[in-house]
Amino acid sequence: MRIVTLMENTSGRECCRAEHGLSLYIETDRHKVLFDAGASGLFAKNALALGVDLAAVDTAVLSHGHSDHSGGMTTFFRLNDHAKLYARATYDRPRYNRDGKYIGVEPRLIGHPRIVVVGEDRLRLDNELTIASYAGKPCEWPVDTCGMMMEAGGVLVPEQFGHEQYLLVSEGAKKVLISGCSHRGILNIMEWASKEGAQAVVGGFHFKDVPEDRFRRMDAAAAELKRWPVTYYTCHCTGVPQYDYLRQRMGEQLRYLAAGDELVL
Repeated sequence: MRIVTLMENTSGRECCRAEHGLSLYIETDRHKVLFDAGASGLFAKNALALGVDLAAVDTAVLSHGHSDHSGGMTTFFRLNDHAKLYARATYDRPRYNRDGKYIGVEPRLIGHPRIVVVGEDRLRLDNELTIASYAGKPCEWPVDTCGMMMEAGGVLVPEQFGHEQYLLVSEGAKKVLISGCSHRGILNIMEWASKEGAQAVVGGFHFKDVPEDRFRRMDAAAAELKRWPVTYYTCHCTGVPQYDYLRQRMGEQLRYLAAGDELVL
């Protein structure tokens, strides 16, 4: 299994540019998958520089309906004429950050004919790919909305992150969970993922809003994450200072992926 970081907040190679966003290319024996598309079409330029052929992608997955993960999807549709994009049922609701800035999916993407709306909590595409959501399960650990809001019934309400979904990739004996931001809480997600037999987790933990004077709040999270026999490859919304703090407590069990980095599992 090969995973290439097409877009991330930082760049690990001179040929790749960075932006606040995430895009991953996943290659298995049977599939070539695009997981998210960053905040703009810039991910496609990185893909070209890295030798990733987006026209050959057969499946695309949108982790959730935020602009820093969906902004490049219209570019992807121009470069690829056949892959379906799997998005959670409420991906298209208007969403805003704590400052009132719109952070939802761009209107021209909503209702695109190649979008497959996923309503069930679990959708098995084949032996290798399963799309799952934690939305219907009770959260054992607190979820911080970070001031994010969504529109429901004509009014703004705190985000519930029901539009978030994850990709479980199985190849032989290997199982890898791919997450975008883990808005439902990385510990909640791991309670479920560990039962699925995931040996590696790739994605953001959304710790970037934890201020430095409160980093010790992450100690409990680090201790919990360590108890699972999993290697974590984190990025994007985890935050670099937060990653450095967690790394001191988790050691080699936690690693960072920047734009241009490639992972072979």
